[in-house]
Amino acid sequence: MPTRSARNHRNNPYILDELMLTAHHSAIGTLWRFRTELLIPLIVIDVVKVLSLLLPVVVATVVVGAFTTVVMVLPWTRRSVTGRVWCILSRHRIQRVCYETRMHTRSGRLPLVLRISPTQVGERALIWCRAGICAEDFEAHAGEIAAACYAREARIERSKRRAQLVQVHIVRRDPLAAHNVIASGLASNLPAARETDTFTAAR
Repeated sequence: MPTRSARNHRNNPYILDELMLTAHHSAIGTLWRFRTELLIPLIVIDVVKVLSLLLPVVVATVVVGAFTTVVMVLPWTRRSVTGRVWCILSRHRIQRVCYETRMHTRSGRLPLVLRISPTQVGERALIWCRAGICAEDFEAHAGEIAAACYAREARIERSKRRAQLVQVHIVRRDPLAAHNVIASGLASNLPAARETDTFTAAR
């Protein structure tokens, strides 16, 4: 019978803590978590304001909309934007997993996602573990992290210099997987070769 990992917080002895726990959200922490969602509208509004000094407001809005459309149509820029969107989603999903799996302090403080960036296979997140949390906690919940981020798997890597820093690699795709299978020309010639050998043997 398989035994559960001692690091898995499903075995948390402080069951009653969950009834009284209130996640601690400071103003600075909230701004940091939603920094991208807050900055993008501000940047768009500022760009429209600057263009409105040179062009009518309607024309400035159309220019911004046309630029956004071009960015989303071109393959290379669309991939870049899509990668950043996945980073935003993964950041929030990792924090949600930390709350749901009780990977937080007794006071309700969640680990801090310092940085998250796109990679060739998905995303890579650098996480600051608060006191009471370590890399083994993330390893115990790698499956939950992968499921929450809609990924194939999640790989955990501890920092070699500082134990409080953990890298979470979100793997969404395998770049080495074959997308187009090219049939070998030898396979189509095998029946003909066999018939020729049979005919030669009969003679």
